[in-house]
Amino acid sequence: MKKIFMVAMMLAASMGLNAQTIHRQVVENGGTGPFKAEVVEDASCPAFTMYRPQNLKEVVSKNGKLPVIVYANGGCQNNNVEMRYLLSEIASYGYVAGAIGPYDEEDIDAKWKSILEGSYPEGKEDVILANGEKIIQKSPEELQKIREEQQKRIQQMLKEQAEARKKAGNKQQATPVQETYPRMLLEVLDWLTDQNADANSDYYHCLDLDKVAAMGQSCGGAQVLGVTHDPRIKTGVMLNSGIGDMEMQGTTKDNLNSLHQPMLYLIGGPNDVAFPNANKDYERIADNIPLVLINTKDGHSGTYYEKSGGPYAVVVHKWLDWQLKGKVGQSALFLDDEYFQKFHPDWTVVRKNW
Repeated sequence: MKKIFMVAMMLAASMGLNAQTIHRQVVENGGTGPFKAEVVEDASCPAFTMYRPQNLKEVVSKNGKLPVIVYANGGCQNNNVEMRYLLSEIASYGYVAGAIGPYDEEDIDAKWKSILEGSYPEGKEDVILANGEKIIQKSPEELQKIREEQQKRIQQMLKEQAEARKKAGNKQQATPVQETYPRMLLEVLDWLTDQNADANSDYYHCLDLDKVAAMGQSCGGAQVLGVTHDPRIKTGVMLNSGIGDMEMQGTTKDNLNSLHQPMLYLIGGPNDVAFPNANKDYERIADNIPLVLINTKDGHSGTYYEKSGGPYAVVVHKWLDWQLKGKVGQSALFLDDEYFQKFHPDWTVVRKNW
């Protein structure tokens, strides 16, 4: 993947390509924020997808330069379709997000339906997709059948990979290959930095590169921790993620020692596979790093499948407004227990170093 990305970028450079939009899509009417958002695929940055306000230059001329988000996907996948609702919603509040993965037209509601049918968030009475479809909780027998079918598909995929390698003369056992790597978050930031300085670019003088957030979900959170040493990253957002005692994507608990910015952990509670790791991170992060850890009852799937990204999108955009735009009023959700409980009585929040 890294080699493919570098070749694509070298080809783009050799052809003299500036930012060149080759596809646009509007998700959920552009979000609920003051600036309707769009999803953009760019010919000179084929390994990434951009989420940004429509009429970018007009928005900037009236409201000033926009902060930047770099985003890494769950499963460290080369596909950001699962977060399309959340990223579009955040962009509608005046952000430019560069997400790992090329443009993908996959049916996001169908994908989330499949995920949620096999892993219904315990503690939630109703699970409703953005399209209004209600997911019915499966019986233990039905869940077992779904998981057996998923395991069969995985085994079939591995078998096909092994056969393909055998035909190619490689008889080693096939193993899943991670498609992305942490430094991609810095590569898309580098690209946006170049575009911000290019008078021929859509992004020319549109970005506030002193205000950058790194954000990732699940395995993508490990990629975030892998780059937060970079001084350009002013805040980190860990969604259903934590490193704990694991080693993932070259990231370990040692990377926590490189943090220099405020961090938000948004976790799905005890039923979230990331719950124990996030708690370990909370205890280990140094006493000079401002930190907030929020736990919900949504499990590992958060609320990303809900309309406009659900409550998770609201929490994230409020955090970014506070950390990157200096909107101190948004801090109440994170620092005021009474205010927090008024809006999220079933959630819990802990914090330190404020």
